[in-house]
Amino acid sequence: MTGERGPTERRESGGTEEQGAADRWEAESAGEQGLAGRLEIGGTQERGPTERRESAGTEEQGPPGGRESEAAGRPGAGGGQGEVVGHPGPGGGESATAGRLEPGGRESEAAGRPGPGGAEAPVTGRSRSDGELLGRVFLNRVIEPGDEAAGRWVREFGVEEVMRRLRCGRAALPGVSGTRWAGLVARAGRAEPERDLAVARAAGARFVCPGDGEWPRQLDDLGDGRPLGLWVRGRPNLRMWALRSVAVVGARACTEYGTHAAATLASGLAERGWVVVSGGAYGIDGAAHRGALAARGATVAVLACGVDQPYPRGHAALITRIAEQGLVVGELPPGDHPTPSRFILRNRVIAALTRGTVVVEAARRSGSLATARAAQRLGRFTMGVPGPVTSALSAGVHELLRAEATLVTDAAEVIELVGDMGDLAPVRRGPVLPRDLLEPAARSVLAALPGNRAAPAEEIALGARTTRDEAIARLYELRALGYVERHGDGWKLTRQALISVRTGRRPC
Repeated sequence: MTGERGPTERRESGGTEEQGAADRWEAESAGEQGLAGRLEIGGTQERGPTERRESAGTEEQGPPGGRESEAAGRPGAGGGQGEVVGHPGPGGGESATAGRLEPGGRESEAAGRPGPGGAEAPVTGRSRSDGELLGRVFLNRVIEPGDEAAGRWVREFGVEEVMRRLRCGRAALPGVSGTRWAGLVARAGRAEPERDLAVARAAGARFVCPGDGEWPRQLDDLGDGRPLGLWVRGRPNLRMWALRSVAVVGARACTEYGTHAAATLASGLAERGWVVVSGGAYGIDGAAHRGALAARGATVAVLACGVDQPYPRGHAALITRIAEQGLVVGELPPGDHPTPSRFILRNRVIAALTRGTVVVEAARRSGSLATARAAQRLGRFTMGVPGPVTSALSAGVHELLRAEATLVTDAAEVIELVGDMGDLAPVRRGPVLPRDLLEPAARSVLAALPGNRAAPAEEIALGARTTRDEAIARLYELRALGYVERHGDGWKLTRQALISVRTGRRPC
């Protein structure tokens, strides 16, 4: 037997009960379990049934009783960890919240609330309302990537308020001209977030928002210019992959040297467990992706268009393979085409997503230099692979190396820079010649021997700055090793010793 419930009573959705975080209920009777008719507002405002709940940066407080319940986040298929908050039930116990795991490692909301198109809206690390998801998809269609003014609007007013202002089109938001505001309002009139989500689902893509469990936190370093969200195509968890990732970028019109260097570098990184990130373009980008795939490693393609529209067309098969074996990521909504400015803005995502950026070949006006400059502004490692000093395609890389970039030649040197403590590259040394293993006195005697004739022991001792007896003792040692031979009263270098001096081989 339970009391009658008030207007702010717990709402039932999908067979489970959802209780507001700020609602405090006090039991009316000690013998009966249930909800009391009285609602005690302990200094907090009463929240309506449609008000969205915010959990990012705040702690959710339970009812009186002094306990906060928590449920361990269960990892999803992509390796991410979802978080489910359990609220205490009427009798003081914890009510079970069944969270469904999505394929990308995200966990759906405990109430099983249907999202756009009838699918359940995922919750990753915090409760996200359908309005916020649709709002970000809406703004993703209306606002161009990297718009810092729009990023300030979202930070100051919230996603849903910005969406409402753009849809009504009356009062312009601050920091924008009338002409630009009119253009944004015109775009807003054509935006259909539900349709974008449906098209993405048909292409096997999902939309990842800031604050989701799959959202890479390092993208927050972009400040107001961070993406409103990312469209992700592929099974792995983007956040997990981005933790150990390196960008390999370069010129589209590259040389055979650049293609070989990029593929070798990418395969070496992939073999050592690092994720190779690039832009999916012709030239160095394609070589880096192919090198990682050839090593059966992980690679991510960050596109300057919709993830359902592979660009360039000549790499459609490559991008499809990346989506099957790795991840294809894009900031633009489905169906959008690339432009020169979008390529430049895409590069900031590559730089922010990874621990460091390696430029293999780049002319002085190459777009890949924009990625390196963005990495430097964000405090990421910037590296360059040197090329021939006569090649114009390496001139931009050489300018980077003269500034703050670090010269690298293989995967081991890259990992030494961006990896963990102790990930050191092997010490590089030149070849060790057989004569390098001789004792110093024997090397001095060997160096004193003429190369074209036999010489007496006295002359050899004079050249080696030692005594005659010491020189003769060393000459017999060198004879045993095959370096010299005796001719009457003189000593002469053997033919094998002359060959070993020129080629570095041990004498027979």
